[in-house]
Amino acid sequence: MTDKLRDENTSEVAAPKVNALGRRARLRDFQAQLMERMQAAKAGSLTRANQLGVLIGKGRYLIDLKEAGEIVAAGNMTKVPLTKDWYLGVSNVRGSLTSVIDFSRFGGGEPTAVESSCRVLAFSNALSFNSGLLVTKVLGLRNVDDMQLIEADDAASGKPWLLNRFVDADGNDWWQLSLALLVQDQDFLHIGL
Repeated sequence: MTDKLRDENTSEVAAPKVNALGRRARLRDFQAQLMERMQAAKAGSLTRANQLGVLIGKGRYLIDLKEAGEIVAAGNMTKVPLTKDWYLGVSNVRGSLTSVIDFSRFGGGEPTAVESSCRVLAFSNALSFNSGLLVTKVLGLRNVDDMQLIEADDAASGKPWLLNRFVDADGNDWWQLSLALLVQDQDFLHIGL
């Protein structure tokens, strides 16, 4: 009977380890597939309809894969004094200091709460701009051909980096965000108080 209890206790302890290992393996597989698809898109082998879907604050955004760089965990960020509240500071992304922006706050929304699901979406090297956006959650690739294009409204006025608005089959609003246009915005470039 004691052996049976030990076996049961051992299996109870082993099960969470197996589940955690399984989750890590699935996460690695997902990240590997996402990187392969992003590289294929940059090489031009995927249609332009596929875009990276991200949640920033409460808003859903679509980002062209050619403008997106690496996606890394939102680790330690070093604050920079005398900067605007949407400039979160700098973070080490693969050995490079990268400016991290709270895009929700930059756009006039609520500050993004930094949680375990948050990531930093670094800008592509092609943009020659060493920065990244704090992303609440990466939602994966989205096909805009499966969404309905909505007429631009007043919410996008004065924000030339918001190109189009779409609605998916579930009724969710998505904004197409151009990082290439964002890095040309004078308000975005001036981080000092």
